[in-house]
Amino acid sequence: MQRLFLLLFLTSTFISSAQNSVQMNSSEILLHLQKLNTIGSVLYIAAHPDDENTRLLGYMAREKKLRTGYLSLTRGDGGQNLVGKEQGDALGLIRTQELLAARKVDGAEQMFTNAIDFGYSKNPEETFSIWHKGNTLAEVVRIIRKFKPDVIICRFPTTGEGGHGHHTASAILALEAFDAAADPNEFPEQLKEVNIWKTKRILWNTFNFGGTNTTAPNQIKLDVGIYNPLLGKSYGEIASESRSMHKSQGFGSAKGRGSSIEYFKLLKGDSAQNGLFTGIDNTWNRFPATAHLEKLINDCIKKFDAVSPQNMVPDLVNIYKQLQQLDENDPDLAYWKKQKSKEALDLILACAGLWMEAYNNDFTVIPGNNMNLSVQIIKRNNTEAKLLSVKYPGSDTTTNMSLKTNELYTFKRSEKLPVSALFSDPYWLALKHGVNRFTISNRLLIGTPENVPDTKVVFEVEISGFKFELVRPVVYKYTDPVKGEVYRPLEILPPATINSAEKVLMFTGTSPKSIQLIVKSSAANISGNVELKVPEGWKVELKETEFKLLNKGDEAVFEATVTPVKNASDGKLNASVNVGGTTYNKSIKRIEYDHIPYQFILSDAETGLVNVDLKKSGNKIGYVPGAGDDVAACLKQIGYDVTILTDDLLSNENLSKYNAIVTGVRAYNTTERLQVHYTKLMEYVKNGGNLIVQYNTNNRIGPVLAKIGPYPFTISRDRVTDEKAEVKILKPDHAAFNSPNKITAKDFEGWVQERGIYFSGEMDKNYETLISMNDPGEKASEGSLIVTKHGKGNFVYTGLVFFRELPAGVPGAYRLLVNLLSLPKNK
Repeated sequence: MQRLFLLLFLTSTFISSAQNSVQMNSSEILLHLQKLNTIGSVLYIAAHPDDENTRLLGYMAREKKLRTGYLSLTRGDGGQNLVGKEQGDALGLIRTQELLAARKVDGAEQMFTNAIDFGYSKNPEETFSIWHKGNTLAEVVRIIRKFKPDVIICRFPTTGEGGHGHHTASAILALEAFDAAADPNEFPEQLKEVNIWKTKRILWNTFNFGGTNTTAPNQIKLDVGIYNPLLGKSYGEIASESRSMHKSQGFGSAKGRGSSIEYFKLLKGDSAQNGLFTGIDNTWNRFPATAHLEKLINDCIKKFDAVSPQNMVPDLVNIYKQLQQLDENDPDLAYWKKQKSKEALDLILACAGLWMEAYNNDFTVIPGNNMNLSVQIIKRNNTEAKLLSVKYPGSDTTTNMSLKTNELYTFKRSEKLPVSALFSDPYWLALKHGVNRFTISNRLLIGTPENVPDTKVVFEVEISGFKFELVRPVVYKYTDPVKGEVYRPLEILPPATINSAEKVLMFTGTSPKSIQLIVKSSAANISGNVELKVPEGWKVELKETEFKLLNKGDEAVFEATVTPVKNASDGKLNASVNVGGTTYNKSIKRIEYDHIPYQFILSDAETGLVNVDLKKSGNKIGYVPGAGDDVAACLKQIGYDVTILTDDLLSNENLSKYNAIVTGVRAYNTTERLQVHYTKLMEYVKNGGNLIVQYNTNNRIGPVLAKIGPYPFTISRDRVTDEKAEVKILKPDHAAFNSPNKITAKDFEGWVQERGIYFSGEMDKNYETLISMNDPGEKASEGSLIVTKHGKGNFVYTGLVFFRELPAGVPGAYRLLVNLLSLPKNK
């Protein structure tokens, strides 16, 4: 019986790994063969997307052939956005995908904790108070125990030279997790799912940038600028391609060539006198039971033929069999057995020329509805292979057919998606969360960069007498006339979504306001009713409630009237649709950029209701777009007639009809033509107009492209990150604080994320500073709001984050901005 069991074990195995088909050219096959013969891992830890050293990651992954990971503690949700208007969760989703695109270039893997990037932080104490240090530390420990790195490398030090409080916090957490991961008394509840892990050493990858040089001659040095002939590139060139994936941050980089020295300082652990991996055996000799694998793989490498890689398939299958026989009682050996089995299988499929996929005829599907699947497989060389069966989401089909060389087999199948299938929005956004951490229901997902596809097809194939189960996710693909063949993830959606035209409805009294609600079908023949709920003190009227949408993607537009009673408290309008007796309350936000896969977010369909004591004067506002914000839409919300000032309008229109002109965030960083319009804008101010310029940066990523004000001033990096920081009004008699709204300390309550960024620095004597603020323990800054008279009009530069506060419905931000728009003409 034992011999029979062993025989059965050696002739079949099952692999469950949902991934797209493996495709490698011959150079990549050789590189992966070399990696198969390398045991070892390194984990790089920092705070944000774009903090990572892409040159070092590429070198470790592709030159040293180590399993290389980057743990970014956050998804970059609090950063800036140079490609669109997305902020918060939506920006974090974009930056997650940019990181995954970068990892495809440099060969490393990507991981995250559930900490939220809440914007710039000046010290780790503030960071930990928001992140809940213990929770984040537990996640870093879990990821270390799961990834089992031989070496950990920090991007930043614990002593603050990294500047950002998140940066320093990432190093503190890494250092504490280095010890805690090896201690069974730390986070013992994790040991049901992961084992303790003792990393050999932890180092700091010192740096020389931003005017700070932390490198030293006595530090460990490593030249990572070498050229890899199999890749046809140096690691400086690979690093540039990887870093340039961070498009939302404007991190396009020139390709570096030639020697490039990285420096490292040992923080804890064993001595690294002879290099980062001193005393670490990165060969199969690490385990007594695996020394023979090195020879098998070396023999395979010697046999490698770039023209006929299929000749190695029997040898690779034998290596795979040898891996399956390894004892799993040793958790470290079991870890490498799993990792190297996956690598060996990828090589087998690549060398055998096997390609397979499963795709639906539409990119959306509703639980309980049918999917029309196309399943394809092809063997593109003379390797002997059979397709034994195909397992669909709801059924199996036995085929037991030999695959002919270069013949594409296509199978059509209609399968019902289970009614219990979960909607496929990003797992970390599926539940509501606060400002500090994402809330997830499954702790096993901690560290996972994105959703693991639930809808998949399993191909059972036989290669060289060995059976494999190969899992492929169901996707959607189509042919775009410009882009060619395009893939996008399968989306599991409710039958209909309901979106509000406004995130927040602002009321200035008891007058009613209309709001547009858009119901969109996710499939054909969807009918139902719209349901609206408001809190006590509010009324909502909806004349029509029924909808019937014949085609997928059809929309029905409803107009509701919302009325507050006198002194109504702020609240939310909750919208939902009832389809077939089931209520769905989801809105959908789509994110579509060419550099990342299509993304979407499902969230509760709700609109903020804010009652604000607001008076305004003037009506016509011109708005010059910048890098992207929703301020113009918010001004329309409170009754202004807003015109978007295009280059053509700025050139040809008489600007005097506008009571005020506002420039969008970073307009002077993104619109070079503002230099051409400078004189006209200054004449507009001189003749009695008000020009309000929202924040701009002045650095390599965002240089100022045009003159801004009538008198010179500089833009600094000063900011106040504490959204509750005290605001002192320096000139209480100034019109900015008195007309048409009386501004008091109460107007600075309830602000979100931060007070302001990129304040003015040095300035001409003609400017007045109106407010002062500072983060705890810092010197007060007066550059967040400066004003000067110029002729009959007024010029304002402000770093106050109106672009965050207005969409969030912060009353005081509206009142202050209205006052700036209403500054009186000068005599």
